[in-house]
Amino acid sequence: MRVTIKERATGTVLATTDDPNQVLAFEGNWYFAPAAVNQDVLKVTANTYTCGYKGTCNWVNFDDGTHMTPQVAWVYPSPKPGYEQIAGRYGFYAGDRLTTVEERA
Repeated sequence: MRVTIKERATGTVLATTDDPNQVLAFEGNWYFAPAAVNQDVLKVTANTYTCGYKGTCNWVNFDDGTHMTPQVAWVYPSPKPGYEQIAGRYGFYAGDRLTTVEERA
């Protein structure tokens, strides 16, 4: 199964893969390996969010040079014990959201 996440306003592909090693369904969200994301338009920020059980993540903005959408994804560089499988992966909300759209094929 191919999973693709697009930025809603521009339709730009943010992440896509059909390799089950490159994407992880976890807690209702998708976590993509860095190799499966479009790092040319995704910018990891210094802005953080702290989850009581996973730890602290950095928000990721979409920026293609003409359009910027904040907080389209997040990355846990060093999650708490028990959540190591999401370390360094780009997290995206599943389904259609205000800023992103999920496609499955």
